[in-house]
Amino acid sequence: MDHTPTAERADVARSAIRKVSLRLVPFVALMFFINYLDRTAIGFAAPNGMNEDLGLSAAQFGFASGVFFIGYILLEVPSNLALHKFGARRWLSRIMVSWGIVALLFTWVQNFEQLVVLRFLLGVAEAGFFPGAILFLSLWVPAQYRSRILMLFYLAQPLTTVIGAPLAGWLIQHGGGFLGLEGWRFMFFGVAIPAIVVGVIAWFYLKDKPKDAGWLTTEEQDWLTESLESERKTTEARENHVSVRFAFKSGRVWVLSFIYFGFIYGLYALAFFLPTIIEGFQAQTGVTFDFFQKGLITAIPYLPAAIIMYFWARDASKRGLKTWHIAIPALVGGVTIPIALFAGSPVATIAVITITASAIFAALPNFWTLPTRFLTGAAAAAGVALINTIGNLAGFSAPYITGAVHDWTGGYEVPMFIVGFFMLLSAALMLLLARSNRIAPIERIVDEGTATAAQDGKTRR
Repeated sequence: MDHTPTAERADVARSAIRKVSLRLVPFVALMFFINYLDRTAIGFAAPNGMNEDLGLSAAQFGFASGVFFIGYILLEVPSNLALHKFGARRWLSRIMVSWGIVALLFTWVQNFEQLVVLRFLLGVAEAGFFPGAILFLSLWVPAQYRSRILMLFYLAQPLTTVIGAPLAGWLIQHGGGFLGLEGWRFMFFGVAIPAIVVGVIAWFYLKDKPKDAGWLTTEEQDWLTESLESERKTTEARENHVSVRFAFKSGRVWVLSFIYFGFIYGLYALAFFLPTIIEGFQAQTGVTFDFFQKGLITAIPYLPAAIIMYFWARDASKRGLKTWHIAIPALVGGVTIPIALFAGSPVATIAVITITASAIFAALPNFWTLPTRFLTGAAAAAGVALINTIGNLAGFSAPYITGAVHDWTGGYEVPMFIVGFFMLLSAALMLLLARSNRIAPIERIVDEGTATAAQDGKTRR
């Protein structure tokens, strides 16, 4: 029996979580930052010379942007199962170096066909990274701390645009002529190299489990190991959800997949076409922006989004995650994104897009705490990957449908209403999941996980 005083156990827990937050989360977030920048770099290149040089229509650009997700989807679940088998350190490092090499080849792309092939291969190379990173952090942090940890990790995504958009603009503006490259080609070169470098560092820096971490004390290692093992056993006893087969048969997994689809549809519609929409501001206002200024304008919605995401996840951590922490942002995003195109001025348009981006990012870290509340082991690896796979079907369909409907209608009004529809569908499915008698309610999933963790903490004290 553990006779350690309550205060001492609490100090060990706080110290362990603080060290994980400082040593692992920023590094994995940096990996995610580079990951998201590399996959969305095409959105910065398109209006800044690439579409013109390669002769791309809006539909061709949309298809090239989205084809990434075909390769990504095909290998997502197998890649996450390989991570579960071989260990996160080796597998995440391998993924990162692989995508860095493919991303580097974009520097020398010559036509639409080559662009499509490279985007497909980039998806193959990146497959498994995001769900692998989510699973990796979940294996280090007990459930009651997971929302906060995933929020810190997810900060990398809006900050990718806050920092990455001006950076991409600067590379495009100042890289022209380097090695005989156009500015947009040098941008691809500049954002690919960090992936290879950080991927190699990850092999040596990351650890697969608390017992391997020399930067934790023995007491901290024991507390994390015991807490996570107790949580795993409780989940297995309550849910019996440890097999890959269960993940594919679970109604909850599939509903979560379609909820995520709506969020990703909105996210990538913004990521790939916001730089192009900003191009329209120049014609509307008669003001010409340089590449760096365009990057700064693109970044505007994402800094408030990062701040709101932080406080929204903090509230979920404090209150306990509730259905409305995910459903309300989906509703707000679905209503605001079509309004952006009717705002009447560039300032008003950016303001509305800021609300949309804030809503999407507020929901995502809270959403990703749900699968590991009722899945563990191989089922968790497969379930998280499956949710990400189905969600990322939107990564293919959003840019392609947006581009194709734009070419058909001559504007972005109809495409943005389509985006709004999918986000409203996510809100409706979230409410259905919480209230259905046939699918275990979200409130119960969360409350049981929180209660189990709290009871475990009382037992240890």
